[in-house]
Amino acid sequence: MGPGWLTCVLVLALMLAMGSRPQVQLPRECHNLNWNKFSGFWYILAVASEGQRFLPGRDRRKLGASMVEVHKAGQPNVVLAFSWSQGCQSHTLILRKDRKKVMFTNPLKGVEGFHVLSTDYSYGVVYVHLGRAGRTSKTLLVLSRQDTSSYPSMKKFLDICEILELANGGTVLPKDASCAHTILP
Repeated sequence: MGPGWLTCVLVLALMLAMGSRPQVQLPRECHNLNWNKFSGFWYILAVASEGQRFLPGRDRRKLGASMVEVHKAGQPNVVLAFSWSQGCQSHTLILRKDRKKVMFTNPLKGVEGFHVLSTDYSYGVVYVHLGRAGRTSKTLLVLSRQDTSSYPSMKKFLDICEILELANGGTVLPKDASCAHTILP
């Protein structure tokens, strides 16, 4: 056996080793989510996105907020408030349950999917898939009933960021809640 043969064997062994790594399981939406318990006011403590337009500039970062209400079964009303370059702005989404998949959408507002991936009703990790005019982006949010994060919620957020390849586009928002309080009930 010559050196060329040894190289081929090493490359084959490396390919087999990489192929035998356990596949990373993509997160799934909570199937048994109780929307009545999930409803209410939430602080947005951290955000990760591949679309830079969703992340506020460093000098404008404040806690975001979300108000979730369910008026009809299968139609949550979600208000999101963020600090943007034009100041604090809120956006209202009325989501509809997709009949084919377990997810909520609003194509008219550019929301291809709104998924609650993890929650114990004191925190939540939400994945929002946005898409318009052929451009799509993935955004991950950490919601909390308090204006501080817990270790389990941040660990879950970081784990999912890594799976969705959003780890480089994430930030924990500072504790300034002036924008978040604009949508308090």
